[in-house]
Amino acid sequence: MKVKDLFTLCPGNSLELMHIGESKSTGINFVSRTAQNNGVVAEVELQESIEPFSAGYISVALGGSVLSAFVQLKPFYTAFHIMILKPNKELTLAEKLYYCMCIQSNAYRYSYGRQANKTLRDIELPDTIPEWVNNTPIIPYKTKNAGSALPLSDVTDWGEFTLGKLFSFVKGKRLTKENMLDGNTNYLGAISENNGVRQLIDAPAIHRSNCITVNYNGSVGEAFYQATPFWASDDVNVLYANGWTLNKYNALFIITVIKANRYKFSYGRKWTMEKMKKSLIKLPVTAKGSPDWDVMEQYIKTLPYSDRI
Repeated sequence: MKVKDLFTLCPGNSLELMHIGESKSTGINFVSRTAQNNGVVAEVELQESIEPFSAGYISVALGGSVLSAFVQLKPFYTAFHIMILKPNKELTLAEKLYYCMCIQSNAYRYSYGRQANKTLRDIELPDTIPEWVNNTPIIPYKTKNAGSALPLSDVTDWGEFTLGKLFSFVKGKRLTKENMLDGNTNYLGAISENNGVRQLIDAPAIHRSNCITVNYNGSVGEAFYQATPFWASDDVNVLYANGWTLNKYNALFIITVIKANRYKFSYGRKWTMEKMKKSLIKLPVTAKGSPDWDVMEQYIKTLPYSDRI
């Protein structure tokens, strides 16, 4: 069975966010070709001559993060190169999510230069839905932090610090495939998902917990907080707080700032330990010019869903 047999395909609105006003009071989402946040990048004003797509339809990115597929739970508009899938028969939310997963599993066939404009409709989908799809309970995440986050000072007032001043660096260690036996220790590779954990191995951890890991190779610049002891590959640099107290909250703030430097590096221009130590990042500061760890921690704690960390 193909996508076109289960869904009616409809081109998106092909709108530009810069030309329509943002508004958080309308409840109308703007869906782009991103793989994050269910594809939603903003909430926008109702356009007089354009009817939003209905909640319950599936959006699929044809370019960008190709085949990123999401069930849209609110009325929405779309950016360019988004296809809308309208079910030809009634489907439960779980069934729609299942088909999104099936569509996304074909993403490896595409790239920035090979989009899915002409081929999405012919992607093969399972003829039957497994029983577990509707029998597995979906428990939505809830948060008590529904308000606005703590305001931050203007970034121009933040101070600059080298990573080498803030952290002590330790290089990961290579482990051959022959020695990667299944076990219970997190093994970190230079990947961009699953908190950097590639697999669980039967070997003692060589790095202690409460630190930040940054890929210098592979998915260069991806950074994660490690809450448990682990083994990191030699493509990963391990950063420990140098003379200050790191915790999961200020770590998440710093990780976001570190990842903002990813554009400077690539697979061909690696973020080596030497370059990383000299890299400058900007952080909120106290009146004395020191990093304001408390402000960073409190900011993260006020974000929606931070109470689930």
